[in-house]
Amino acid sequence: MFRSFLSWRYLISRRSNLVGIGGILLGVGAMILILSIMTGFLEEQRRAIRGTLSDVIIRPERIVGPNGMVIDPAPFPEPILELLLADPRVRGAAPQLQWAALISEKGIDFSTLFSSPAAAENVTKEIVGIDLRTDLRLVEPALSAALASIGAFAPRYLVQDELDATGFLESLTGRDGELGWTIAPRMPLFPFETGREERALRTPACIVGEKLGRQFGISPGDTIQLATLVFPPDSEPKLNNRDFVVSGLFKTEANDVDSKRIYVDRFELADFIGTFRSYSQILVRIEGDDHVAARAAIETRLDEENLILGPTYANEVLTWEDTNRPLLGAIENERMLMAIMLSLVLIVAGFTIFATLSMMVTEKRRDIGILSALGATPSGILSMFLMIAFWDALIGALLGGAIGVLAAFRIDAIERWLSAILGVQIFDRDVYLFTHIPTIVQPLSVASIVGGAFLIAHIFAAIPAWRAARLDPLTALRYE
Repeated sequence: MFRSFLSWRYLISRRSNLVGIGGILLGVGAMILILSIMTGFLEEQRRAIRGTLSDVIIRPERIVGPNGMVIDPAPFPEPILELLLADPRVRGAAPQLQWAALISEKGIDFSTLFSSPAAAENVTKEIVGIDLRTDLRLVEPALSAALASIGAFAPRYLVQDELDATGFLESLTGRDGELGWTIAPRMPLFPFETGREERALRTPACIVGEKLGRQFGISPGDTIQLATLVFPPDSEPKLNNRDFVVSGLFKTEANDVDSKRIYVDRFELADFIGTFRSYSQILVRIEGDDHVAARAAIETRLDEENLILGPTYANEVLTWEDTNRPLLGAIENERMLMAIMLSLVLIVAGFTIFATLSMMVTEKRRDIGILSALGATPSGILSMFLMIAFWDALIGALLGGAIGVLAAFRIDAIERWLSAILGVQIFDRDVYLFTHIPTIVQPLSVASIVGGAFLIAHIFAAIPAWRAARLDPLTALRYE
C-alpha cells in the first residue's frame, strides 16, 4: 500500500515529472494521429486503385520469333471470355484496349510538340477502349466489369441489347459505396448508345477524366483531336489522328486516372490505331476475396487451353495488387517510417523519466534509508520507483490516446481551422482528390502504441529504481 501512496506523492511533488508525462502524451497522441492518417491514405489509395482495376488482369503475350514467325495464342478475346465465364469463381469479365495518344481541343501543332518533349508529355494521355457489346451470354458479366472500369457498379442485371445496356448505364450516376466513383454529369452522347454501323457516319465519342477536362477546358459536347503513332504491319510507322466528341466526364479518387485517361469504344480505338489485336487485357471480377488462388487457377486453365504462352512469361495473369505492388509498398513503407520516427518522441520521454528518477533517487536517499530501516524490502523500494514510471505512462498514455483519437476523428475541422489561422492551405483536396483527410483509427494499433509507452517508461525507470533498491540504509542515513 505504501508503494502506491508514496509513488503518487513523489510524482506530484516534483514539477519535472510533468515533462515525462508531457513527452509520453505528445508521443502517443502524435503516433495515433499520424498513423491513423497514413493508414487512411493507404486504404484510400488501395480503394482508388481498386476502383480502376478488376480482381485479376489477363495480358496474353504476343512474341515474334527469330524467323519472323508470330506466336499469338489469343488474337481474339472471345475464347478467353468463354473459358472464364464457365468458371464458377468468375463473376464477370470484359476486354480492354489500351493505347497512348496526344490530345488537343483545337488541333495539334506537331512541330511544337516534337521540338518540346515537356509539351508532348503534358498532352500525352492514356486511351482505354471498352465495350458493352458481346454475345448475349456474356452481356451481363461484361457490362459489370466495363461499368467498374468507368466508375459504376452493376448488380446482377441482364440486358437484352446495346440500347438497353446504355439506358441502364445512364441511370447509374452518383457516388457508389463500394467503388467510390462518380459519373458526372449524365452522358447524353455516351459512346455506346448505338450500333457500330449507325455510328459510322458521325464523330465517335469519348469520356474524359474530370481533371483532364479542367486542364484543357473541355466540356461535354466539345470536340477534341487525338493523334498517335501507329505501326502498320506492312509499312513504316505513321502518325494518325481522329476527332472525338466528348460525351461526358468521369471522376475517380485516383489522380493519374482523372488527369490522364480517356475512354472510347474498343473497336473504334482498334480501328483508329490499326492494331493487330482488338484488346490488350481482360479484366476479371472474382467471387470472394481469395484473388491469389483464383489467379493461379485461371492461369493454369488458360495454359492448359494454350491461350497464354505459359509459365515462361510470369506477368500474363496478375492480381490487381500485383500490378500496383510498388505504389502500395511505398505507402506502407512511409507509414512504417513515420512510426519509427515518431517512436523517437517516446524514447526521448523515456530519457526524461530516467533523468527525473535518477535525481529523485539522489534527493530521496534519506527517505529511502528510513523506509528500509522501517522494514521496506529492496523489492518494495524497486516497485515504488517503478510505480512512478507507471503513473507517468498511465496519465500520459491515456491523455495522449484520447487526444490522438479525437484529433483523428476531427482532423478535417482542425485542418480548416489551422489553414484559416495560418493563411495557408495545408491539405490541397485538388491534389489528392479526396474530399476529406482520410483517417482510420485501428484499435489494435492504439493499444500497441499505449502498450509501447508503458514498456518504454518502465525500461528507462528500471535503472534508477534498481539503484534505489540497492541503497544501503546505513549509508543513506549516515550523513543525515
